[in-house]
Amino acid sequence: MKHIEQKKFLNLLQILSEVNRFQIIFLLKKGELCVCEIWQKLGLPQNLVSHHLKILHEAGFLNKKKEGLKVIYSLDNKKLKEYKRLLNKL
Repeated sequence: MKHIEQKKFLNLLQILSEVNRFQIIFLLKKGELCVCEIWQKLGLPQNLVSHHLKILHEAGFLNKKKEGLKVIYSLDNKKLKEYKRLLNKL
């Protein structure tokens, strides 16, 4: 595994090792959700969920779109496939 791939792999593990982010990804496997639906389903404060969504989005796990006042999140399947290939190299 190349040095750059190792860094990506470690970053991936760091992001997924946080339980709330892992739960958000699991929720979004079922379909897109707005922030208000995610924090209610997880029973977490809205600002904490927004923080984790930002991290997941910046890492490329999530797509987001604005619908009126709501921000709707979904999984970025293309990026997830890339991460899966990286995991398979291990």
